[in-house]
Amino acid sequence: MLSVMRMYRAKPIQIMNNICKRSIFINTESTPNPQSLKFLPGEIVLPESFGTGMYFQRGDQKEIQRSPLAKSLFLVEGVNGVFFGRDFVSVTKDTEESWNALKPQVFSKILDFFAEGTPVVTDTPTISDTTILDTDDEVVALIKELLETRVRPSVQDDGGDIFYEGFDPHTGIVSVKLAGSCVGCPSSSVTLRNGVENMLKHYIPEVTGIHEVTDEEDDSAVLHFDPDPVHIPKLKPSSSLSPDSPSLSPDS
Repeated sequence: MLSVMRMYRAKPIQIMNNICKRSIFINTESTPNPQSLKFLPGEIVLPESFGTGMYFQRGDQKEIQRSPLAKSLFLVEGVNGVFFGRDFVSVTKDTEESWNALKPQVFSKILDFFAEGTPVVTDTPTISDTTILDTDDEVVALIKELLETRVRPSVQDDGGDIFYEGFDPHTGIVSVKLAGSCVGCPSSSVTLRNGVENMLKHYIPEVTGIHEVTDEEDDSAVLHFDPDPVHIPKLKPSSSLSPDSPSLSPDS
């Protein structure tokens, strides 16, 4: 079967007022699976020291933390799986998604990544506030996954960030800390209440509220609201987070 190929070129990178002449070309090839597409950047993707291939699935946060490129690709809504071969990246999408919508976003992530020269895979997982640890129970693992995959990308789009600080199983309160442009923003409390809290409560009945940790703890506020009257079954950390779930919109 003939592979369908398409080529994209990255824009020259400006570094310290000098133009880097190196260009990155990305070819695409179809696969027998219509939900998967191969992206070939024209250079080594996976070093030999990591074997012949590595596969990442949405929801497997511990493995995804090993690869900055995989982590970046999973920020694209609709990406379900990522496979690294020696000289290609294979991306698998949800059946409901269209490649016409996803391809430009995937191209952008890959181009930006290789332009920066960052290693595709690190020897050890990068530990962050949302890294799922062996000591985390199911509730904490799902809270971290939601914050990392559904909340953080939207917050970072606005120039800010949100950090997981802890969960109290006795009160159901999730503690988070805002950073960047979110600190002192008048709409941040609305975002926490109508966006972050609603999303966490939608998927995790054990969550009852959000506690914003601030530098001045005396000024912090606890946002606590009556549980949603409609019972929503608890989900395990997985890729089954629906695209029509609560968003960070103040109107959610």
